[in-house]
Amino acid sequence: MRRVLHPDLPRFVSFGEALTDFVRVGGDTWRSSCGGAPWNLAVAMSTLGQLSAFAGAVSHDAFGQEIWQASQDAHLDMRFIQQLPHPPLLAMVHSLRPLRYDFIGDHSADLHFRPEGLPDGWRRAVRWAHFGSLGLAREPLASRLLAVASELKKAKVRISYDPNFRDRVMDARYDDTLEAMCRIADVIKVSDEDLRGLFRVTDHRSGLAQIAAWNPGAWLLLTRGAEGATLYRGHAESSARPPEVAVVDAVGAGDAALAGLLDSLMRQPDAGLPTHLARALAAGSLACTRPGFQPPRPAEVEALAAAVVPSDS
Repeated sequence: MRRVLHPDLPRFVSFGEALTDFVRVGGDTWRSSCGGAPWNLAVAMSTLGQLSAFAGAVSHDAFGQEIWQASQDAHLDMRFIQQLPHPPLLAMVHSLRPLRYDFIGDHSADLHFRPEGLPDGWRRAVRWAHFGSLGLAREPLASRLLAVASELKKAKVRISYDPNFRDRVMDARYDDTLEAMCRIADVIKVSDEDLRGLFRVTDHRSGLAQIAAWNPGAWLLLTRGAEGATLYRGHAESSARPPEVAVVDAVGAGDAALAGLLDSLMRQPDAGLPTHLARALAAGSLACTRPGFQPPRPAEVEALAAAVVPSDS
């Protein structure tokens, strides 16, 4: 007898790492917060009203427990988070301008995540799955996640990918993973800085051209900070500048922008490129108006999207 599919299983699942960010705020003072791009994205999608889950592993200690509680508070599906007796993954951000950081966690809990431990029926329920960041750059987790992404693609699940370049772990050894994920992704989000680092070039446009050659049919979101963003789909493209907001903290702005795009594609897949891009830029801008990572709600995104300014490039 076929098992009944639970109606509350998430339609969106973000795979990868959750970590604790320690940011130096002056002298010997550090501020800690829950983070990790895949976890941020899952939280943002939940805040936008999607049934969302973060699929990854966290530690049993105080750091992992804080992420566990924050995940509950964000209404993520807790059946997808594995709490394991391994050390936490920590990001030590020594400076934001210029950005200088170190990761602590050679044998951390995130690396021990087991996809086979996810709840029954999740593959039949999921419609979109996200991959990227450190989860695809550190073994043994990277191989497991790449296998899951490939299997889901064959099952016609939509795939999103944000490499979120990190120079110390995404060198030439990451090239094969970069190409594989770009070829199977339905949505790819990169910044100009990502492209320069991933392809080891000074002009981000050459990296952008390579991704387009690998996957000409993908939705490709290129962000350029305050200069705006461009959304590509085949030969079509739309560019815009973000609305003017009072910037408090840019933490997670890129994750919020991707969530705005994915939520728009899930809700109104036939909307035009300018509409999808406006929602992405509005979501990213709103995330900058509050301290830490506090993603926006749907009504806020829709209101600010009207203030997004189209541009030529």
